[in-house]
Amino acid sequence: MADTLDELETRDPQARERDLMARLPQLVARAQQAPGWARILAGVDAASVTSRAALAALPVTRKSELKALQQASLPFGGLAATPASDLRRVYVSPGPIYDPEGKGRDWWRFARPMHAAGVRAGGLLQNCFSYHFTPAAFMVEGGAARIGCAVIPAGAGQTEMQVQAMADLRPDTYVGTPSFLRIIIEKAREMGADISSVKNALMGAEALPESLRAWFRANGVPNVLQTYASADIGSIAYETASGGVIDAGMVVDEDVIVEIVRPGTGEPVAPGDIGEIVVTLFNHDYPLIRFATGDMSALLTDAPAPGGRTNVRIRGWLGRADQTTKVRAMFVHPAQVANIVRRHPEILKARLVVTGSMANDVMTLHCEVAQPLAAEQVAAIVASIRDVTKLRGEVVCEAQGALADDGKVIEDRRDYS
Repeated sequence: MADTLDELETRDPQARERDLMARLPQLVARAQQAPGWARILAGVDAASVTSRAALAALPVTRKSELKALQQASLPFGGLAATPASDLRRVYVSPGPIYDPEGKGRDWWRFARPMHAAGVRAGGLLQNCFSYHFTPAAFMVEGGAARIGCAVIPAGAGQTEMQVQAMADLRPDTYVGTPSFLRIIIEKAREMGADISSVKNALMGAEALPESLRAWFRANGVPNVLQTYASADIGSIAYETASGGVIDAGMVVDEDVIVEIVRPGTGEPVAPGDIGEIVVTLFNHDYPLIRFATGDMSALLTDAPAPGGRTNVRIRGWLGRADQTTKVRAMFVHPAQVANIVRRHPEILKARLVVTGSMANDVMTLHCEVAQPLAAEQVAAIVASIRDVTKLRGEVVCEAQGALADDGKVIEDRRDYS
């Protein structure tokens, strides 16, 4: 057996897919017991949601909508299936956004990324995520308890105390942000302290460029992996390594379904294309159905990584999906571009490019087409731009494959100098 947390990570992909689809009706039915989901999923027959196509027909609920949903129905917008009085904790993220935590073991499913990063039973890790209001530190606590690893609840800040704890207690793993570990290492060098016991690091909440990963390796931390998680979902995907080499992409958690959709819509993109990450979460307390994270990624279409984990992988975080742009005092949204494309089947792919300068904006829809369009077809697209956005726009036809595959639907090229 591969060195994984359990056998779920190495099961046959078809068996995993059958299991996920078999669980979907129960998940939808559980969600419909919460008043918010009952409204969002009104008229949906839970028993019929047994495939990805059926899932893709359900409405998308966006992370950006959470604040308004919650303010209309405190504390969780009617999306929690467990009453607040029966939860373990309630967190407060900036916004404010309120996030629940139930009483189940490893509720945030953080043991998988931690095990992949080298955390083992009998080990000791220094948890440098904040314990104040937000859930990241408690995600680590839950994962460590499941694995059987002790935790130094260090939190963020107090760099000299962090160094002293590492030097005296000799933890084998750091969990926290990349920037704070660098600060700790530099402070340890300044203090002449030996923190060489730290060989593993699990990073989150910030980008980890390869140059910084190389810096950590050069400064005594050879095993540095990153995880992708959020305060509402918990673990979504995480890096793995095989034989000391970082595997491609991030492997998706066993209790989520990830879809990649065209930004501003709920329409899945072609495998391998970049789009917005939409997550369906199997969580008894806080079921999420097609929850749009606002983050961009793509599914990897390569064979499974060599480490034995067989779940699908995403490329990692590739930017934000919200490309809403203001043009001549009017907001233009990716969903409007998708609306225009749907009206004209001859458009294979489109990107709205905004150029010019302030108060002199030019809006041009670049359209990939299989063959040149007649003048009346172009005129019809121009009319659709005006009808949908209430703004004038031009059309440029491009050859199939000419537009970059970067997930952008709206590109702002204006000169703000």
